[in-house]
Amino acid sequence: MIIRFLGFDQRQNFRVYRFDVCTEGNRTRQVSVTADLTLFRDHNVGFQEGPFLSGNKLAAGLQRGWEGELELTAADLRAYVDAKALAEAQRAGARKVHRRPRVQAEMQRKSPWRNFGF
Repeated sequence: MIIRFLGFDQRQNFRVYRFDVCTEGNRTRQVSVTADLTLFRDHNVGFQEGPFLSGNKLAAGLQRGWEGELELTAADLRAYVDAKALAEAQRAGARKVHRRPRVQAEMQRKSPWRNFGF
């Protein structure tokens, strides 16, 4: 299955993301996912994330055998924000903390040059 993003249409406070879905042996069909832009603002998600989120929702729906209309919901955006925060926390935890070796700190404390002349 191939999903290709075609663009979006603006309808008042909604964006309708359009996709072509091509499956093996079948002809291409056009599918759309609707998103309320106030949900993007409420969850602090950039509008540029809309095609990505809509494409993921469409792919998941097609795997379940979905037929019909799709809409990005508050739960979808909340799950995205939570997953993004978790990934950032894991990256932060994986970063190495560079500390000076204890021996080096001990030597500096005992150095006669540390407080020279004071």
